[in-house]
Amino acid sequence: MRNSATSFSRSGVADWLAQRVSAYILAAYFVVIVGFLLCNPGVDYAQWHGFMTCTAMRIFSLLALLALAAHAWVGLWTVFTDYVTERQMGAKATFIRIFLQTGMAICIFVYVVWGIQILWGN
Repeated sequence: MRNSATSFSRSGVADWLAQRVSAYILAAYFVVIVGFLLCNPGVDYAQWHGFMTCTAMRIFSLLALLALAAHAWVGLWTVFTDYVTERQMGAKATFIRIFLQTGMAICIFVYVVWGIQILWGN
């Protein structure tokens, strides 16, 4: 078994579970947003603002944001470890993979912090 310092949980089963749970959370969030839009045709800014700023929706949006971050991390980690290999990319594959994963981690972190500021600011 190969352990990697950059995997989400160091367990394939736990990564698989995180991927599936995060997908269900994102699907539920999508259904709630689409349901609101279908139930409120011609929604205006005040209705949308009221819906998105209620505490329950802010918490659900934060949960969806964290689920998106976990989903992206596990998915892209899998792609990088499967396709950025020495066999396919040569001797510099490990450096390239670590570089890509570091960039991905920075982007995900920035998006999460930015999303929290949007959700809970003012």
